[in-house]
Amino acid sequence: MKIAYLSNRFPSTVEPYFEAEVLEFQKRGIDVVVCSILRPLRRKIVPARPDNVVYTQPLQFLTSLLTLWALISHFPKLRPFLHRALVDGDEPFGKRLRTLFHTCMGVYLAALLRKRAVQHIHVHHGYFAAWVAMVAARLLGITYSLTLHGSDLLVRGDYLDMKLAKCKFCITISEFNRRYIFEHYPQIPAAKILVQRMGVECANRRPPLEDRSKNASCFRVLAVGRLHPVKDHAFLIEACRSLADQNIDFICRIAGDGPEKGRLSQQIRDLKLTSQVELLGELSRTELPCAYSWADLVALTSKSEGIPLILMEAMETGKPVLAPNITGIPELVIDGKTGFLYHAGSMEDFIAQLLMVRDLRTALGPVCDAARRQVLENFNQATNLAAFCETFLSQLEHLKGDHREDPLLQQVQLPV
Repeated sequence: MKIAYLSNRFPSTVEPYFEAEVLEFQKRGIDVVVCSILRPLRRKIVPARPDNVVYTQPLQFLTSLLTLWALISHFPKLRPFLHRALVDGDEPFGKRLRTLFHTCMGVYLAALLRKRAVQHIHVHHGYFAAWVAMVAARLLGITYSLTLHGSDLLVRGDYLDMKLAKCKFCITISEFNRRYIFEHYPQIPAAKILVQRMGVECANRRPPLEDRSKNASCFRVLAVGRLHPVKDHAFLIEACRSLADQNIDFICRIAGDGPEKGRLSQQIRDLKLTSQVELLGELSRTELPCAYSWADLVALTSKSEGIPLILMEAMETGKPVLAPNITGIPELVIDGKTGFLYHAGSMEDFIAQLLMVRDLRTALGPVCDAARRQVLENFNQATNLAAFCETFLSQLEHLKGDHREDPLLQQVQLPV
């Protein structure tokens, strides 16, 4: 069996699970063609990646000519996609134009894959790459599937009606997401939507805790996540101003990078919190354990999430977590048992929970132990990766020994 595995951008420090899934399939003898719409950002620290990644950029001249020819000759096959992109629905004009471009990118990807005997395409998010994969699969005469996580379903679910209708199956990472799909896309058959949890690497024993004797009174709060409006770090910084007004001895560190960096830095200066709130920048996977060890509490203030790996990592290291009571988070963080939840958007409740953890931090051993057990038993990467692959491959049993490809894409002989 040979499958194409598509990402918006690969490799990426914020999506380590993409490469983990590829490697798991390869261990099982599955031939995986790794594909990416965008190339990695050079300034980022990225993990080692498999060789021979198929990138759609920069565009190849001869393949672009084949794409133009295929757009014209395959117009009947593309008509449903173009009609949905440009006519149906209520998407704004700018989004429709981008989707028209993504349709062309789908044809281009099909041209890149035409000689690789791919039998199925899987795309690891529901963003624009899902549209690209859907179009490419149609032209190659093969099936496609997708994974839905959080924001790609709940915040930026563009054209998901079409993406879900055309996919062979959809894997999502929480029961909350599955219920959401059924509620908002009732026309999609229930059997198409499968739940497979994600997970993190679990150590054989808990890492040693940092010696806190020199400054035991200082309350240390850590947040980890991309500096993006959906993560709402501004909410956390505002809460820090309240802690400072109450003369609480604390330090808050925010690890991550992104478009909100400048605005958050200005907010910290405006609120006169430069001595208490620090933006660490993006930390590598090897640097994160030290950051967790430093913290008394790992806080999350996102407006939308799937089930964040950051919470799993913190819980696995034995740290208490505080997160909003939204989406699939309560499937991981059971309030008062494996961590703490606050009412989303409520500054009063968030600060009350912060102060509660601060006051009880020396007595939270049972909660931290239960949190670690929760991750080991239900969010263990090794176990969940194996389950993901079994579920995935069971959906593709019909493909063994079967390869269908549109012969029209073979009529022009171009170098790969």
